Amino acid sequence: MFFLPVAFLVFVAFILFLPILFLLGYFQIVTLGFEKLGISSGVTIFLLLAILIGSSVNIPLTKKRLIYKEESRFFGLFRTPYIEARGIAINLGGAIIPVLLSLYFLFLTFRAGFPLQPILIATFLMILFSKSLARIIPGRGIVLPALIPPIFSALFAFILAPDFAAPCAFIAGVLGTLIGADVLNLNKAQKVGGFVSIGGAGVFDGIFLIGIVSALLAGF
Repeated sequence: MFFLPVAFLVFVAFILFLPILFLLGYFQIVTLGFEKLGISSGVTIFLLLAILIGSSVNIPLTKKRLIYKEESRFFGLFRTPYIEARGIAINLGGAIIPVLLSLYFLFLTFRAGFPLQPILIATFLMILFSKSLARIIPGRGIVLPALIPPIFSALFAFILAPDFAAPCAFIAGVLGTLIGADVLNLNKAQKVGGFVSIGGAGVFDGIFLIGIVSALLAGF
């Protein structure tokens, strides 16, 4: 009778810590996957933190301009002035670090003797998909559904490069998404207005998930 509360507390503690156990196991698989891609577990932890922290860092590519505008309210009877920043930047965690990793994986793939043609084809297909699915939303910039890049990059990698699906998925996913969703839509985004960040909030989730999915592919 006295053991029932103790058992109940143990059960509750297990339920509370279950998500943490899943997270640790998941993270172990991810680090193992990146090790198979040629990156040690310590470097993997650093890269994940750098990508997450770097997602808040936008490096300007053009001079930022401040545009004074007015917003109509209540059937145009009232006008509210506000300042809108315009310009182009590149995101550290969503573009620069993933692109450098893509070039590194491309070099490793070439050095290992795998053909680069499947990667180029998968990248071209990802450019087409990203370009067609990306949307420009005023106030948010270029937006792409987060699950689209990892799902399609993994699918193309399995079909075109089953022997080296993980690096193919990463390279095609990152480069295809950034070129198709962001770079090819820069002119339209600038016409809409606002500050445009390549690899910024609109596509960062998809870029980050590409890395996770690619690591999982390598881990399995």
